[in-house]
Amino acid sequence: MTLNKVTRILLIVSLAVFLFGSGYKLGEYRTAISKVERPSYNIVNAPVGGQKQNPKNIDFSLFWEVWDKVEQKFVDKQKLDPQKMFFGAIRGMVGSLEDSYTFFLTPEENKQSKDDLGGKFEGIGAQLGLKDNRIIVIAPLKKSPAESAGVKAGDIIIKVNNESTEKWTLPQAVAKIRGPKGTKVKLTVLRDEKELMFEIVRAEISVNSVELNFEKQSAILKLIRFGDDTSNEWDRAVDEIVEKWRGRKISGLVLDLRDNPGGYLQGAVYVLSEFLPYGNLVVKQEYADGNSEKYVVNRKGKLIDIPLVVLMNKGSASASEIVAGALRDYKRAKLIGEKSFGKGSIQEALDLREGAGLHVTVAKWVLPRGDWINHKGIEPEIKVENELKEGNTLTRKDDLQLEKAIEEVLK
Repeated sequence: MTLNKVTRILLIVSLAVFLFGSGYKLGEYRTAISKVERPSYNIVNAPVGGQKQNPKNIDFSLFWEVWDKVEQKFVDKQKLDPQKMFFGAIRGMVGSLEDSYTFFLTPEENKQSKDDLGGKFEGIGAQLGLKDNRIIVIAPLKKSPAESAGVKAGDIIIKVNNESTEKWTLPQAVAKIRGPKGTKVKLTVLRDEKELMFEIVRAEISVNSVELNFEKQSAILKLIRFGDDTSNEWDRAVDEIVEKWRGRKISGLVLDLRDNPGGYLQGAVYVLSEFLPYGNLVVKQEYADGNSEKYVVNRKGKLIDIPLVVLMNKGSASASEIVAGALRDYKRAKLIGEKSFGKGSIQEALDLREGAGLHVTVAKWVLPRGDWINHKGIEPEIKVENELKEGNTLTRKDDLQLEKAIEEVLK
């Protein structure tokens, strides 16, 4: 992604209201650059892009009064970091909107966000989200340190290295949990009202978007996320499926969207175009001003006729819910598993100066039949839950959901 490129993405990630209460937008109604001398640094105010700003009836003298009082009175002078105070003030402004999906990212956090969609980073290998203002594991990645340690989808992270996560934002949690490979991080999680502790050695995480297996005359196509390389990986897997389908070596396809936290909206449209007729509506964006934008099948799919079943669970969110919901609406596939996460809003990811970022909720999305699943999720047609004993990792033998999906696709 290049600087200032606006990319529409759907984030699984439910993100928290940020920490600080004061709004901060320097130079909102100034047209000339001015400098305010501070004890050991300068603060430069300039209108963004040099454009004339509409005057706002806001007096920033209170902000500067608070800034000065903190500098003068706060007991621990070593903690008076102007850069952190500056970023904290911006977070407070954005957080005052009280939308969990609209948030400011520091340069480091913005890089981490891009790394997620690029599929490479160093950490424990777990998709995190925010639910009821608590840091939650959406899903541990396959063969990751988190999965190997026993971390599971739905675990609530209450401490990181014995530090409480109360009131943390998602980027804060990611920054604390990630780190150089070979180093350790200790997580305390809440699972079924029980506290569990995991000490996990970080590693380099490289995540494919697509995994393909064949079993019992069925293709099992697991879509892990909608990231930078999803379309290319998807095409390679689909070509292999088509070859076996035409050769009558398989009888159907299981599309596994379990624990898929979402990603790019365009990725969902691309995947749906594999299964639905050209021109079909797959999702509609609705904006606050009443305008809307429709996304339709935009290419000729290769798997239009193959019998199809979709697997989903509580970790299936955002773009994966668009795929599951549209296939349900057109009666193209049967949904099996558990109710999905329930995220129905759209964000724009903006790259700001100095590498910072801003994700802004700009619209909601609705399914072809007009269903808005925000906070509701999508109910499967056949409900199946995988029941595991405490501390066990899901194995193929224990995967009742997949077993049921294969059974249905072969009918």
